[in-house]
Parts: sequence; structure tokens; C-alpha cells
Amino acid sequence: MLENFLDQTTFSSQADFMANFKVKVPVDFNFGYDVVDRWAAEAPDKKALCWTNDKGEHIDFTFADIKRESDKTASYFQQLGIGHGDMVMLILKRRYEFWFSIIALHKIGAVCIPATHLLTEKDIIYRCNAADIKMVVAVGEDIVTGHVDRSVADSPSLKYRVSVGPSVPEGWEDFHKGIDSAPAFVRPEHANSNDDISLLYFTSGTTGNPKMVAHDFTYPLGHIITGSFWHNLNEQSLHLTLADTGWGKAVWGKLYGQWIAGANVFVYDFDKFTPADVLVMIEKYHITSFCAPPTVFRFLIREDLSKYNITSLKYCTIAGEALNPKVYEEFFRITGIKLMEGFGQTETTLTVATYPWVEPKPGSMGVTNPQYDVALLTNDGRWAEDGEQGQIVIRTDKGRPLGLFKEYYRDAEKTREAYHDNIYYTGDVAWRDEDGYFWFVGRADDVIKSSGYRIGPFEVESALMTHPAVVECAITGVPDEVRGQVVKATIVLAAAYKDKAGDELVKEIQDHVKHVTAPYKYPRVVEFVDELPKTISGKIRRVEIRDKDKQSE
Repeated sequence: MLENFLDQTTFSSQADFMANFKVKVPVDFNFGYDVVDRWAAEAPDKKALCWTNDKGEHIDFTFADIKRESDKTASYFQQLGIGHGDMVMLILKRRYEFWFSIIALHKIGAVCIPATHLLTEKDIIYRCNAADIKMVVAVGEDIVTGHVDRSVADSPSLKYRVSVGPSVPEGWEDFHKGIDSAPAFVRPEHANSNDDISLLYFTSGTTGNPKMVAHDFTYPLGHIITGSFWHNLNEQSLHLTLADTGWGKAVWGKLYGQWIAGANVFVYDFDKFTPADVLVMIEKYHITSFCAPPTVFRFLIREDLSKYNITSLKYCTIAGEALNPKVYEEFFRITGIKLMEGFGQTETTLTVATYPWVEPKPGSMGVTNPQYDVALLTNDGRWAEDGEQGQIVIRTDKGRPLGLFKEYYRDAEKTREAYHDNIYYTGDVAWRDEDGYFWFVGRADDVIKSSGYRIGPFEVESALMTHPAVVECAITGVPDEVRGQVVKATIVLAAAYKDKAGDELVKEIQDHVKHVTAPYKYPRVVEFVDELPKTISGKIRRVEIRDKDKQSE
């Protein structure tokens, strides 16, 4: 399949990759027809999805199965009046119906809006009205359907509620009855153009209401690098990305790039994350490739890995937050596997990463993806030199790259703020070393300016996380008459240390940071809390900590 979109499919070095990676973009590309259905025609018995759950159920789906079920789903959606450009929200957790539904929506040219089951009534109302959502397809669980039901009165665009089970409440359509009774699917004469919107994500921003990130139909092609050259997948791979389908990471790791590479996608449907259960899955199903955030790997290295036969695992990638070098080193010591880091946003595909031919530097995000012209821009408008901090930007004067978002839907002002004069501003700060590796510093708004130094939250948080008392932490700046700002650490303590919270522990933690990183970065202010404020996707809301500090001045 890869050769359908690339003239050159193997690369020996980063220089070779940068010079020769080129994607051939078909006219009116549609992932449903041009990837899923093509696999079904060429290799119908090839496994596409290996699904299991924490109840012991297990189903394997071939590409022929995915074609058949997505066609039935597309026909059913058409019967409900869903067609080109209609907005459909999927709240499906890790249910296999997500794959049927998103492919079906692509096939009929509708817009898929993946969403988390953690949304409240208020969240659903906001999304329905912001995007004129016409249909919600959701898991038939009381907490989810209840929130949707309570949103109906204030969501005039919402016409249909469809449940995939286990229950089908009053007022809801039955997904499985619907697809089983739908007539044979007839492909629309013209399902889409390349620049039509196919995918819409509500970003869980750390400030303000979520923005609507719109991607066009070519977006899946931007993930060829994700699947084939970051996850390092091939047709024999069984790949697990640990992500709920409500988040962008799901299509990064459980769909587009993986199926273009011909890999089998492993899905473990669970309600509560347990590190030991993930290790059991790797052992039982012989998973070959695994991607998860650093937090997951922190949990895994605390397990006794000698109890599990995970020798099938050959490749591991990491993203979602910056990687603490200590986690890298410990996982490598135990398994011999190097964690290959990557960076990107909801607005992009993989932007910077560590590829198979690139030797990882623990804590670095890696090097540039050839799809993107990545640079660092200083506060005074200069292109940053090596070793100098700057905002990560993507230059588009030579062309708009595959995978870069189309717009913030219905918000031209915010689109212009982030993307103007052929530059997309990511809002993330990093520095680049002399070898071209990028090192994450923090969000531009979170960088602390103290006594002339620019201090990124991540580097201090990484130092704090190596102290056994610290379970979670957030670094912010607080105003100071002499230094402008000083570093503040807001810390959630481990259970064994909670009764030791006091001046002595504060001093111990401060001294620890001074020894682990540059002494000027140590937190002069330390606060112990029970929990940190977070967005619905689990990102720390440092702005809320700063606002609280301002109110208490």
C-alpha cells in the first residue's frame, strides 16, 4: 500500500529522508475507499483490527470485515439523512464501532467529530451549537446517554442519537439493528474533494473555550510518517497505541498511518488503566509495537517486568508530554528498547520525531519531519540559533504541508492569530542543539522570566519528578519585585510523604532540584496540594494556578 503514495519507501539516513520523502496525493483522496477498500480488494483476509476488552471478549476484523461493516454503517447513516458536510459526533470510548463509523463518515463525505465520554451536558451543548452537530453516536452507558439527553433541549441542530449498546434508551436509535437492516451501500457519485473538512477536533485548551480544529480529507496521508517511519510499522506488525478514541492520538496511532502501513491495530477496551493488564496484553497477543505517553511508561517500569514475557515487543514510541530522561534510561535498562519520542499537536501530524535511523537523545523530541519546514522564532522576531530558545513555528512559504490543519472552524480571527504570513505558530517553546535535535521547554505562555533567565516548566518538573516524594507537579511563575518572577512548584505528594509536608520537606525538595538541574531554576515557592487543576484531556491548567495566586495577592 505504501508504494501507492510514495516513490521511495525506505530511507537510510535523516539526510536521505529529508531529501527524498514525497507523498503522491490522489485527486479527491478518501481514506475509506483508497486505503480500507483497496486493502479489502487486494488482501481481504489480512487482519486490520484485533479488539479485546477487560471482560475477556475478543474479535478479529480483517480488511474485508472493515469494508463490509463500514459500508453497512454508511448506508445506515444515509438512511438517517446524513450526507456530505454533516457534522457527526462519536462518543465511543474504545468500542470497535468507532472504526466502522469514522470510515463510514469518510465514505459519505460527512464530518467526524471524535469526543471523549468525559464530556458533561454543558460540554455537549457547547459542541452541538458551535458546530451544528446533527447526530451523536455513543456508547449506551447511562452516564454518557444521560448527559446527551440533558443537552437535547439546548441543542437545536441535534436530530439523531444513536446507541451502539449495551443499552438503547428511549429516544435513541439502535446502531446494530440499523446497520443490519440497511440496504446495500451505494457510493456517492462525489463524496468529497481534498479540501473538504473530514475531521473536527475540539481542542482541550488550557485557556478559554475549546477551538475547533478542522482537517481536510488529505490529513490521513500526513500520518504515513507516523505509522511507517516513527512507529516503524510493516505488514507483520501488531501495534498498540494507548488512547481513547475521543482524543486526536487515536487517529495518530490506531487508524490512518497504521493501516496505510498494513499493520494490524490492537485495541484494548478498558475502563480503568492497570499497568499489569497492559503487560498481560503485550504478552498474550504478542504485540510488536507500543506507543503511550511518558506517564504510562513511568507506571510500567514500577512493575516487576520479569514476570511477563514481552519479548515480542520490538519498538516503543512516546508522545503526549515531554519525556523525563530517567524514564528512558530505566526502561532501556530493563528491556533493551529505546523509547523513540515524537512531538505534534491536534493542529498538525507528527512534526518532530526520532526515527529508526536516528539515535535518540533521552529527553529530546527528535529531529524534523520532512513534511514540515520547522523553525524556532525568538521573542524579538529572529530565527533562533542553536542553543537558543524560540517558539516552534512551521513555515509554509514553499507550500502548505500535508497534515497541517485547514482552519479553526468558524473562527477566522483565531485562525489568523495562529497562522499568518505563511507561518503557523504552535505556541510551544523549544531549543535546538548543534545536531538538529529539538528539546521541549514549555508552552510560550508558561515560560518563566526570572532575573534575566528564561525557565521552562518542563525542565524543573523533570527535576522534581526524580524526587520520591513527588507524584505530580506543576511549575509556574509568581511575581517578584526583585527578580520579576520566581519559580513556584505546586506538588502532589506521594502517600508516604503526606504527613511530612512542611518546611523540612520543602528545603529537601529545593536542594534536590538544585543538584539535578541548574541551581537558578529551583522553586523558591512550594505549595503542596491534593490535586492539580486539569483540562478534560488531563493537561495541567497552569493558568488556573497563576490566576489563583493573583487573587490571593
